[in-house]
Amino acid sequence: MGKARQIKIETRHFEKAGDATAFFSAMLHRYGLGDRVSDVDAIDIHALLKRHDEIEEKVGSGIANFTVDSAPDWGNQRCFWIVRTDGSRVDFSYQHCLEKKPCD
Repeated sequence: MGKARQIKIETRHFEKAGDATAFFSAMLHRYGLGDRVSDVDAIDIHALLKRHDEIEEKVGSGIANFTVDSAPDWGNQRCFWIVRTDGSRVDFSYQHCLEKKPCD
């Protein structure tokens, strides 16, 4: 059996990638569709987003807040959305952020 892959973000350290997946999945499912993410949870989401390989494109004009909604391009699966300071919105996958990076 291989060594567990740790996930480190600014706010948390997960001994196993599966622990990080469970943490963010539980967070995602605490909210109803259209709900704004709490300021406390937003701190962890923002730290996670820094692992996204398209962070500049995702953030755009800046982050006003995060919400949970369905993603039409992904079979209406629930995901996190960035609400930008210019009022535009874009979705992102926490799973994508947790994929293995060269620095992991």
